Amino acid sequence: MAKVVVYKAIPCGYCTAAIRFLQEVKGQENIEIIDLTGNREARIELMKRTGQRTIPQIFINGKHIGGYDNLRDKDSRGELDLLLAQDPE
Repeated sequence: MAKVVVYKAIPCGYCTAAIRFLQEVKGQENIEIIDLTGNREARIELMKRTGQRTIPQIFINGKHIGGYDNLRDKDSRGELDLLLAQDPE
């Protein structure tokens, strides 16, 4: 099973939606959730790493997927299931 990491903050409806989608629709039980609420330094580091200012930011097996919309786009194109089926390297 893939290693899934979701960076989130509170409040964030898209963060909740992404985690719920991965768990309930895609059956991912072991999602590493990193809460950036109030952690400005970690948020800046994530922005440098991804080039994105928004949350959630999702990684599958170390590959940056993007945010919630990117996650759903990959799912609609059939790419998400392929990524989730891969074992971590």
